[in-house]
Amino acid sequence: MDRSLFLPAATLDYEEAYDWYRARSERASAGFEAAVEHALDQIIQAPDRWSRCDQRHRHHLLKKYPYSIVYRIEVDSILVVAVAHARRRFGYWKSR
Repeated sequence: MDRSLFLPAATLDYEEAYDWYRARSERASAGFEAAVEHALDQIIQAPDRWSRCDQRHRHHLLKKYPYSIVYRIEVDSILVVAVAHARRRFGYWKSR
């Protein structure tokens, strides 16, 4: 497995978070972007490594940022379902 795909809603989650950090600090937004990329690289390398949220989803908590990458393992890719903030209601992404 060598790629990740984002659902449109997950892309929106990411863009909103990135924009929030960018409005405050160029350095913070770059750090957030790097943390997401690092997490995706780790997920692609070992998708079963992170905890399950439910029967279909797993999550990887970002370091230094209060976000998790919520994903599903597909046949030939990782499907990112949400870039979920820790204070948001858990499972808001389940219908995606």
